[in-house]
Amino acid sequence: MNREVKLTEGSISRSMIKLALPIIANSFVQMAYNFMDMIWLGRVGTKAVAAAGTAGFFTWIGAAILLIPKVGAEVGVAQSYGKNDMKKVKNYISNTLQLSIILALVYSLFLIYFRENLIGFFGLDDVEVVQMAIDYLAIVAIGMVFFFINPVFAGIFNGFGNSLTPFIINSIGLGLNIVLDPIMIFGLGPFPEMGIKGAALATIISQFIATIIFVKVCKDKPNIFSNLKMFSIPDVQFVKRIFKLGLPVSLQEFFFSIIALLIAKILAKWGPTPIAVQNVGSQIEAISWMTAGGFSTALSAFVGQNYGAKKIGRVKEGYKKTMIMVGVVGIFATCLLIFGATPIFSLFIPEDAEAIKEGTIYLRILGVSQFFMCIEIATAGAFYGLGKSIPPAIVGILCNLFRIPCSLILSNYTSLGLKGIWWSISISSILKGVILTIWFVIVVKRDPELNDS
Repeated sequence: MNREVKLTEGSISRSMIKLALPIIANSFVQMAYNFMDMIWLGRVGTKAVAAAGTAGFFTWIGAAILLIPKVGAEVGVAQSYGKNDMKKVKNYISNTLQLSIILALVYSLFLIYFRENLIGFFGLDDVEVVQMAIDYLAIVAIGMVFFFINPVFAGIFNGFGNSLTPFIINSIGLGLNIVLDPIMIFGLGPFPEMGIKGAALATIISQFIATIIFVKVCKDKPNIFSNLKMFSIPDVQFVKRIFKLGLPVSLQEFFFSIIALLIAKILAKWGPTPIAVQNVGSQIEAISWMTAGGFSTALSAFVGQNYGAKKIGRVKEGYKKTMIMVGVVGIFATCLLIFGATPIFSLFIPEDAEAIKEGTIYLRILGVSQFFMCIEIATAGAFYGLGKSIPPAIVGILCNLFRIPCSLILSNYTSLGLKGIWWSISISSILKGVILTIWFVIVVKRDPELNDS
């Protein structure tokens, strides 16, 4: 079925909703992968959650690296498709897929070889947590190529305005993960009890199946995916353009993950419970930032196609309508995290009173910043669609770097203690939302290309 959509025509609201809803749903599917691991590992114990959270920082870094080809695919395909230049579309497809595989293999080897050193960085005193984290990281690293290539496939389809196909494929992968998680963690039927190793294996298998389905779907679309020259040397000019589009976004996420890693190291002096709280809490907070991320991706494709087609009026109107929608999401998330903190957190670690108490505090503090976080994420998508990925990177990197001194000062030199770390995260999110939105308004007013509607 042909689901590619020209976003340069028809109702703006209808086009945005049609594109955004599957992307949002797909975002929740991706979030649900982590949710399922945390829910089942929470039944194993707090140590298993802490181990998965510790190793998870390095998959987070991987997610930052894969943004180079993913953003290159989304923006490059969207702008070329808006111009009806199918030759460039195919070049962006082949080069982003090649780049994702190369980056995945290099990063995978790095994780496997240095796994003990990487986990040792945190300085955790609990030997059992350290060993579980090493085991988890080693297994996840083996399947890193599927972790990289699936989002790039999704980015390609999103660039065409086809967000439904990635949603369906990733939902199949999630369904398989839901089935495999308890089987492989606790040992059911012919499978032995594998604990945290089982969670890692279940994720790899699910992502592998999703990759197989993506390849099959691509083969059924010869008008788009034929003659891609996947085994030829990558085109240097297109690789440069892909890096220009994706590298600032990747660096922003990379620094974000590194800063989160450093904050986790600060947290380690309070023991494994705060690390588990942050890991679970970030998964819960993902309800809002993954939803906003879905709108951001939709807006990126929408702006990309219309900017490529020189329909500037639609670009501006699409941004305004998206800001209203994500604003509502942010307000809802604030209410949910502040007023529903305890029962929500209890779903993940139901038998640890200390973790539930600290998790409640964490969620309520983060709840204050949800509106600003949502508008920041969506505004970044508008910048990406214009091919201007540097402003979100600058704001994101600087404000995230602010978290380190802020965490150290508030946790060590005020009465806030551990709460000071949570407040540093929330304050920086507020700053990002305010600064980036103002920057986008200034760009729209001053850029001649954006005032020629």
